[in-house]
Amino acid sequence: MRKLSIVLGLLSMLTFTQCDILESVAGEVVNGGGDGGTTAPSLTNEEVIAGLKEALSIGIKNGANKASLTDGFFKNDIIKLPFPEDAAKMKEQAIKWGLQGKVDEITLTLNRAAEEASKKAAPIFVDAITNMSISDGFAILRGSDSAATTYLMDKTTSPLTAAFKPVVHNAIETVKLTSYWNPVATRYNNWAPLFGKEKVTSDLDAYVTEKGISGLFYLVKQEEKKIRKDPVAQVTDLLKKVFGSLLD
Repeated sequence: MRKLSIVLGLLSMLTFTQCDILESVAGEVVNGGGDGGTTAPSLTNEEVIAGLKEALSIGIKNGANKASLTDGFFKNDIIKLPFPEDAAKMKEQAIKWGLQGKVDEITLTLNRAAEEASKKAAPIFVDAITNMSISDGFAILRGSDSAATTYLMDKTTSPLTAAFKPVVHNAIETVKLTSYWNPVATRYNNWAPLFGKEKVTSDLDAYVTEKGISGLFYLVKQEEKKIRKDPVAQVTDLLKKVFGSLLD
């Protein structure tokens, strides 16, 4: 009888020990392992939203710096402003008149206006980013490699256009764009009615604003892609925490 009691006691001790081990293992799995708490803490939606906005703010600052350099627009074939599409007939006729040089000057100065305006772009964009409402940060974080910029475009293009247009107007005045445009446009508009052509009424402020904002958004997309994929571009602790989670 005594032997039986001893055997039962040993079995009970083994059972309790195994349960303790199982509970310990389960606890480590739930808590992310037994590494003393070195596993990255979970992200909150608020942190993700803050990280997205920080990435966009850094992206526009870097993008505006690039765009505002001499030839920042003009020698970047992707964002370069072409001669206005609605003035294509004027361009064709000007070239026939031997005014290719004037056409080239207009194209160059359009881009100089966009570059000049970009010097003042960052605060306008950052204000739009700061006031942008995001409900589900995780959906954007886990989206495409430019999902945050696309969201920004969808939500802020209209107010950005209104805020950026006066800056563009001043830039156009600074680079004297109209002094290149007006002589060619005036000559064409005097000629056009005689041959049944429509006059050119291009709004240069609107044109440079639209193309300038489009070009800046493109540059922000490139910066966002970099932050998402390159740990070196994650220059703050928040960016490391939010976008580093995509690299785990």
